[in-house]
Amino acid sequence: MAQGRSARPAGDVDRDHATRTTRSRNVDRLARTREAVLSRDATDDGPREVVSESWQRSLAAHVDPEHGRPWHAFERREVDDLREGHPLSPVLPLLRDTLVAIADQAHHMMIVTDAQGHILWREGERDVLRRAEQVELVEGTRWSEESIGTNAMGTALAADSPVQIHSAEHLVRTYHQWTCAAAPIHDPDTGETIGAVDVTGPLSTFHPTTMSLVVAAARLAENHLTSRMALRDEVFRARNLPHLAGLGDAPGALLSSRGRVLAAQPLGWVSDRVVLPHEGDRVILGEDTEGVLEPLAEGYLLRVLRPGGRRWASLSMPFLGAQRPVVWLDGRAVRLSLRHAELLTLLALHPEGLTADRLATALYGDAGNPVTVRAEMHRLRCHLDEGVIRTQPYRLHAGVDADFLDVRESLRSGRIRDAAEEAARGPLLPASEAPGVRAEREHLEASVRAAVVQRGDAEAMWALARTPEGREDTELVARLLRALPPTDPRHIELTTLRRP
Repeated sequence: MAQGRSARPAGDVDRDHATRTTRSRNVDRLARTREAVLSRDATDDGPREVVSESWQRSLAAHVDPEHGRPWHAFERREVDDLREGHPLSPVLPLLRDTLVAIADQAHHMMIVTDAQGHILWREGERDVLRRAEQVELVEGTRWSEESIGTNAMGTALAADSPVQIHSAEHLVRTYHQWTCAAAPIHDPDTGETIGAVDVTGPLSTFHPTTMSLVVAAARLAENHLTSRMALRDEVFRARNLPHLAGLGDAPGALLSSRGRVLAAQPLGWVSDRVVLPHEGDRVILGEDTEGVLEPLAEGYLLRVLRPGGRRWASLSMPFLGAQRPVVWLDGRAVRLSLRHAELLTLLALHPEGLTADRLATALYGDAGNPVTVRAEMHRLRCHLDEGVIRTQPYRLHAGVDADFLDVRESLRSGRIRDAAEEAARGPLLPASEAPGVRAEREHLEASVRAAVVQRGDAEAMWALARTPEGREDTELVARLLRALPPTDPRHIELTTLRRP
């Protein structure tokens, strides 16, 4: 018997033959569809919607379906400069680890573009890279739809959605022997598209799972960028909080270089993002409020200007443990109904504002009616001061001081003992059954307890153990007893608390 590679099972050979036959038929069908569309002949078998829309955009940009070529936008040395400063540069190792080895095995290559479709990086199997050079799939070329027509990179960027383009779905005939899958990657700060990742290869070797892998790689890249942004934010806050504290009682905020609010005092007075001016240092914050930007390293300090001496309203919400809610508006006590307290709580939790529909769901669940919310909001605005609550969407226009927000901030900044002492005042609006308030109440209680137990700070545990809920928490009390010195007189009180 001849020595060498073992013969493949007949079943595998048959399946491969069937796969090749099906692939060939699909390629022929796509080619016929393309010819019919370009010649404007009627056809019952049109392209996919995403492909049809891309063809229309590409033809409107006067891309030549027979002889189109990509624009050569940058020389190699210019590409090197673009790579160095591009926001996707930090995630290239992650994309390489996720995709390049698999692309090598499948005789494909990985491509990374910027937001305009310029190829900045391409890596993969050497023979495929050489074949790609022959059709100008190289660094520095632009693969947007207006440059080279329908292709996965350009169409993913145009549609802001993952897409696979197969064979004759490419508008330009040159690329009918290729298949590509691409997904856009977004900036976690602004949500804007900053580029795309793509896997491209010859038609004969493309695997059905490639699309899923490319989408997963794009999501991993976005998560990595989000983690890096969170670290930068924390460093920026730590360096610049003294500037914010230096404003005293005046409202202010620390902003990222793109206007994202990283810290504010008082909490909730400004939305999550401030639209920065194209020039100058003045910012419009509301109908009658203007701010000024003071540059900091990698961001800004935002101060509020008060034209004409107009005073910024102060709204205090002591709602932890509140059975009969009262707010303090500029030092004046205002008694509220439970429903109005719930509305203010939800608005304080969402400084960016809420629509009537979202408020209805948060107050009443799926059966909520926005008409009812609008009526309640009208009564609340009259009860307080119409200037305190703005509309479209509903939002607070005041310096907000809320004890439940203080608990959140203490947890975020690692001040666990402060969080426990604040939370010990009682649950957030304990009589409320509104889904949005109940969810926040349960989240605060669980977050504080988990942080206190993890930290193991005796004073923080003591603050919780004296609450009605803490008395029933046998694990918490047991941990506290172990943490206190044997001679601490609180042993006796804790033993009393544990008695039925």
